[in-house]
Amino acid sequence: MEVVKWYQAHAWALIPTVYAVMSIVTFIVYAMDKIAARRGAWRTPELTLHLLEFLCGWPGAWLAQKMLHHKCSKASYLFVFFVVVVLNLAALGYVLYLMFRRS
Repeated sequence: MEVVKWYQAHAWALIPTVYAVMSIVTFIVYAMDKIAARRGAWRTPELTLHLLEFLCGWPGAWLAQKMLHHKCSKASYLFVFFVVVVLNLAALGYVLYLMFRRS
């Protein structure tokens, strides 16, 4: 129970920090994939990109799509991206519910 209490006390900082770090990592991976696409080099698999998005990196992915114009025109990719965002937000909501519900 001590661990749960620690998370409850620090969630206000922990959750945004995880989203920020994962968003930076995801943005960098998108940028590297964009460079690889231009060079015709090995590309980052879409599954890897979607996994990073699901692991709280979707804000960075969204920024990369807008700023780098990467992965923003393929409808099938954008559909899966949208599903990943919804799943991530649902998971976040569930985690917050578990952390802050009254026992």
